[in-house]
Amino acid sequence: MYPHRMTLLAAAALLTAAVAGCGGGAGTTGPSAAGCPAVLREAREDVTKAESTDSAWTGPTTGPAAVPGKSIVYVAQTMTNPGVAGVAQGLQQAAKAIGWEVRVIDGEGSPAGIQAALSQAVTLKPSGIVIGGFDPRLTSQQVARARAAGIPLIGWHAVDAPGPSTNPPLFTNITTKVQDVARISADWVIARSGGGAGVVLFTDDSIPFARTKADLIERRLADCPGVQLLAYANIPIPDASRRTPQEVSSILSRFGKKWTHSVAINDLYFADAAPALRAAGKPGAGPPANVGAGDGDPSAFQRINSRQYQAATVPEPLAQQGWQIADEFNRAFAGRPASGYVAPVHIVTADNSGGATSWDPRGYREAYERIWRG
Repeated sequence: MYPHRMTLLAAAALLTAAVAGCGGGAGTTGPSAAGCPAVLREAREDVTKAESTDSAWTGPTTGPAAVPGKSIVYVAQTMTNPGVAGVAQGLQQAAKAIGWEVRVIDGEGSPAGIQAALSQAVTLKPSGIVIGGFDPRLTSQQVARARAAGIPLIGWHAVDAPGPSTNPPLFTNITTKVQDVARISADWVIARSGGGAGVVLFTDDSIPFARTKADLIERRLADCPGVQLLAYANIPIPDASRRTPQEVSSILSRFGKKWTHSVAINDLYFADAAPALRAAGKPGAGPPANVGAGDGDPSAFQRINSRQYQAATVPEPLAQQGWQIADEFNRAFAGRPASGYVAPVHIVTADNSGGATSWDPRGYREAYERIWRG
């Protein structure tokens, strides 16, 4: 644990002690919620809005007709990351609709593997390359080669913010706004707990996007003195299946019933946490109540729908983002600017999922196909 996080925990403990005995909010399962009535009210309003299932398409409806005969290489950080894999599948569906070819190259989660995958992609001389879930600054030589060859790059979760990037050079980066995802996942904990919770945060600090998300979650949780950050579990995604069960067992032994809620920057941590929680006799419905701040893969939906060690997710519309990648490339090939579309945040629980296994907004396929037909 880093020194600044220890300071935060100490401050949170003092603040909690100051409000102890003043009474908690409705549904409180942890420390007193009396210190954040305004934050609690705001969190409940935001969560109610984000749980709405009105998924009418709000993205682009105009743009250039399909540029024919293009090929795309999708370089994946690792195809074991369900978000990365889900976007790849969406792109493959979109490529079929627009009449292009797509090839996926798996970086297998290591810097060397990602660099080799991107090198291979550049050598293939495709029309465009997708930076699928990794920081392109770690592959600066390969990015420079792609730029020299005139190959446009589009990122998915490649940098912190959506939209075009000059450094690194991306025609656009596709993601929900990390600030919105981080805030709503923290708000879900605040609202569900009534402002009193003991929280464990799972993240991967080796990914800048994930580190930023975790920092934002931590800051929002700190807005409510009744919410204590018990542990900051920094586990690289490629190591999650091996390290998460051990970390969960360790946290349970240290904090026991104080651990009431969890937030993870990616749902897959809860797949790996489930066996350890089950072995410790923890009920599937919690506590701890677990929320994933991305990506909303099918296994996360299955855990949520069956109430087995995950209560909520803030899903990316993975298939839609794959289609958006195709549309953004088409705009690049036609000499047009990026669309600027950013999907709004949504929260999925067992109460609003409708039994689905993905968050798939209505209308985007039809909208993109109309655009591409011209």
